[in-house]
Amino acid sequence: MPETKEISIGDVGARASVYQDELQGEDIAINVGPSHPTTHGVLRLIMELDGDVITKCEPVVGYLHRGDEKIAENMTYNQFVPYTDRLDYIAPLANNVTYALAVEKLAGLEVPPRCAAIRVLVTEMARLSSHLLGVGVYGMDAGAWTPFMYTFTEREKLYTLFEELTGARFTTSYTRIGGVSRDVPDGWLKKVSAFCDQFLPILEETQKLLTRNRIFMDRTEGIGVISKEDALAYGMTGPNLRAAGVDLDLRKDRPYLGYDQYEFDVPIGQTGDCYDRYLVRLEEMRQSVRIIRQVIQSFPDGPWYAEDAKKIYAPKKDKILTSMEELIQNFMIVTEGPRMPEGEVYFEAENPKGILGFFIVSKGGGVPYRLKIRSPSFCNLSILPKIVPGHYLSDITVLLGSLDFVMGECDR
Repeated sequence: MPETKEISIGDVGARASVYQDELQGEDIAINVGPSHPTTHGVLRLIMELDGDVITKCEPVVGYLHRGDEKIAENMTYNQFVPYTDRLDYIAPLANNVTYALAVEKLAGLEVPPRCAAIRVLVTEMARLSSHLLGVGVYGMDAGAWTPFMYTFTEREKLYTLFEELTGARFTTSYTRIGGVSRDVPDGWLKKVSAFCDQFLPILEETQKLLTRNRIFMDRTEGIGVISKEDALAYGMTGPNLRAAGVDLDLRKDRPYLGYDQYEFDVPIGQTGDCYDRYLVRLEEMRQSVRIIRQVIQSFPDGPWYAEDAKKIYAPKKDKILTSMEELIQNFMIVTEGPRMPEGEVYFEAENPKGILGFFIVSKGGGVPYRLKIRSPSFCNLSILPKIVPGHYLSDITVLLGSLDFVMGECDR
């Protein structure tokens, strides 16, 4: 008979630690994705496990095979606007604005105050839309279904407003180089204001379901801690960077579109864990509503496109149909693209996922010679091999959800 030994430790995990040497097995490697609901898109994670503990995590990107940057070099500046919708397809309005601002910097254009106000308005609404989906799905990642229904309902209301403004719900292609595709419809600003009034109480209801929820806190507090130094070293931006305690927001630090006219706070995290990243996005939604209300209150009159952008911005339809000069101008812009000066520019803006930047090299003419995109999701994902090891396999869902990335712009 083999000799038996009685142990007095009741806890299973503690018993395992007593016989750690005897219980150690082989490490195993598993693939999560590229098609898996946990990965929030076509992201593949190659992980090595010691039991339930992840010892190594390698993200593999590129499954979308998009080639947006090369596509941009084979079409006119105006034709590339719809492609910017597909980068972060959760916030296309913000992408459109950033790209237009980059090209306008190359052209030396400045849009009128009404156009700038419209762009701030739609950018902040895009932030609300993006964070609503991010927080709702994040709750599901942690096991909470109801908050998703709240946030998705509010996002649908935003999409209705987007449709009234742009004619499309999802891929809006609203911004033009030198302006926007159309002015705001009559009564639309009142609808946006009414949305804000009813949105904040619902946001409070949503946060009550998650913020002090014991399960949600246990699954997110102390998980995936990112230090200030690591966040900066890996090029993280946006809510993920600010949750790590870095006070950087381009809307405050390098204002564009008149952001310096509006009062708002930049929420900063304390510990840089998954819970902080949720709290920062929650507060950013409150601040976006604050900005939207100020924009509506001081909404300027005047044109909504740059008057000196005649060689870039397509003429109005009634003028095209009645004037030979305008007809020829429209023909040249459509077939050859707007005439741009030679030079190199880089412009970046504070988008919902982080800093989105466009680097453009022009040799004149209507097509960029080179166009490179700095996408926040790509940089934010790069920290996964640093923060994942040491966590349990079940933690990978909240770790990915807390970074709130979108593979459309990662695989640009």
